[in-house]
Amino acid sequence: MKRWIVAAGLGAMAMAACAPDPAQPAPAEEIAMETEETSLPPPRDGVVTDRFARLALSCVHKDYPNKISHVLNSDADAATPRQLYPAFYGCFDWHSSVHGHWLLVRILNTDPETPYADVIRSALAKSFTPENIAGEVTYFQAPERASFERPYGTAWFLQLMTELRQADFPEAAEWAETLSPLESLIVDYTSAWLPKLVYPIRAGTHNQTAFAFGLMIDWADATGNTSFRQQIAAKSLEFYARDVSCPLSYEPSGEDFLSPCLMEADLMRRVMNQQDFAAWLTAFLPLIPQDGQAAWLAPGVVLDPSDGKLVHLDGLNLSRAWALEGIASALPEADPRRPALLASALIHKESGVASVSEEHYAGSHWLASFATYLETGRGLPAP
Repeated sequence: MKRWIVAAGLGAMAMAACAPDPAQPAPAEEIAMETEETSLPPPRDGVVTDRFARLALSCVHKDYPNKISHVLNSDADAATPRQLYPAFYGCFDWHSSVHGHWLLVRILNTDPETPYADVIRSALAKSFTPENIAGEVTYFQAPERASFERPYGTAWFLQLMTELRQADFPEAAEWAETLSPLESLIVDYTSAWLPKLVYPIRAGTHNQTAFAFGLMIDWADATGNTSFRQQIAAKSLEFYARDVSCPLSYEPSGEDFLSPCLMEADLMRRVMNQQDFAAWLTAFLPLIPQDGQAAWLAPGVVLDPSDGKLVHLDGLNLSRAWALEGIASALPEADPRRPALLASALIHKESGVASVSEEHYAGSHWLASFATYLETGRGLPAP
């Protein structure tokens, strides 16, 4: 397999004293073994999530290329991704590794007959060890690390915990217990951050608060953490309840993978009752058609899928699709906007799923997670 070497990005703080010794890198033969293509059964005809499982399996233990977010205070702080984050070092960056692991758990939950069940369990067992999670906790607890991967990566970690806690396969409870120290730390850090956050973050990329709040509320609902849910819901209403006329025509920006307008609406359906949400949506997105047409919102276009920033727009199409489905699910059956929302969701889904390919690692290391979230209806209310 062709090896790529990418300059590591830097941006969290130094390693704690008890972190792995950066002077002792992983053996070269071990890294080589884990970056080779694993022999896997072929995808089943008509089961699109098999493609997604294969992509996640190919990267959750792939060391390089890798982009880290890490601040060095001295030479001693220089370390490999595997040493910095012993559970979530693969898939190019920490957050993609986290939702790559989520994807694998999701496949076990939704497709018990998957031909990849054994290799998925093996991959998860390799990552989810007490020693690895202790290393992750150590990294988060070091000075100046409270904002590491906040809120995108930490929200995806809570989504991973949601999946484990709702699973019924035998290993899930054990793995949830193993990961729980990091879960508790992230919830504590988030709870301490929210009162200090004065304004919403309306970006179309990782820092967006609306998307993260949605995943966090879903975790709180799954775990019964009512106080955390109330905290997130209150902040959501504080930030967004008075918003009107969201400029959807200004979207997307050239590197978006999340729609600021649609993700906000997808969040608000979680914190409002149906009647209030329907009225809020009228003021917030007044131009949703009532004639069932799909062309009111065109999918984003990617001209170079090998460009790690431009390929974000393939992810935008996937996340728009699930947000549109979520918004429609929260409206009354007779609401005349539902057909147009679902029609647009379909064309975005078709475009987004078609873009998920192993050809370019710039997209393959993360798009499969977005596609799995969409295809399995992860964010939708239970029937």
